[in-house]
Amino acid sequence: MTNDIYDVIIVGGSYAGLSAAMSLGRSLRKVLVIDSGNPCNRKAPQAHNFLTHDGDIPGDIAAKGRRNVEKYTTVEFRNGTAVHAERRNALFEVTTEDGKVVAGKKLLFATGLKDNLPDIPGAAECWGISILHCPYCHGYEAANQKTGLIGNGELGYEVVRLISNWTKDLVLFTDGECTFTDEQKTKLRTLNIPIVETAIMEIVHEQGRLSEVVLKDGSRYALQALYLKPAFEQHSLIPQALGCKLDEHGLLVVDTFHRTNVDGVYAAGDNCTFGRSIAVAVSAGSVAGVFLNKEMIEEGW
Repeated sequence: MTNDIYDVIIVGGSYAGLSAAMSLGRSLRKVLVIDSGNPCNRKAPQAHNFLTHDGDIPGDIAAKGRRNVEKYTTVEFRNGTAVHAERRNALFEVTTEDGKVVAGKKLLFATGLKDNLPDIPGAAECWGISILHCPYCHGYEAANQKTGLIGNGELGYEVVRLISNWTKDLVLFTDGECTFTDEQKTKLRTLNIPIVETAIMEIVHEQGRLSEVVLKDGSRYALQALYLKPAFEQHSLIPQALGCKLDEHGLLVVDTFHRTNVDGVYAAGDNCTFGRSIAVAVSAGSVAGVFLNKEMIEEGW
């Protein structure tokens, strides 16, 4: 194991991780950021609803953020993937995929989520470009366009209610048997939102820009945008291996200060919130960094 002992090891170097690293670096903490360079929004052409960066390319925002943080001599970066962590006495040891081990007094996981897209040809290619997850991030640009939504049950109903704020030209694909209640079906019909139960065969697109949804019965729906709330899982399983709790949705459980139930382990960003946006991640990372520093001050006072 290296002789270097960090105050905080941050696993994940996108928006939440970088924001936390800045707060901690400015607090004179010795910080290591381990980053695999694989953010979930890497395909999105633009980021929105983030003050001062509206319309910027997400990768450019992250790159500028890293340059900002790299100015602080208190923060070190290591490219790679953390594969294991364990507590040894008062320290956490983190192992990366190349077999190297580093030690830190505290851990912050800013590792995000992995979206499990449906096995529909074209879905992965369009994800983040014209298949959208968040109307607050992309709804303005797709407003009043012919829009589809893949969803079913309570979640699907809530999402279609949300999307209807941005466009009334909606079609709802359940991709199988509809599970809406009779009351929900009646409401959707009243709003002229068709419910299509036939399974989806393909999403036709050109370089990620969808044009049609093709069903298994051969029918086709011309669309300009499509919303989807896919199932997800934790991008890193290390927090769970350390004993961190997940809620019923699969998100890490944290308090207001982004502490998990495991002493010394924090989480920030997509892995612990439904608010999956750059603005929310940056805010969460900043809060986590501040309270990590506060905790270390109290322990050393």
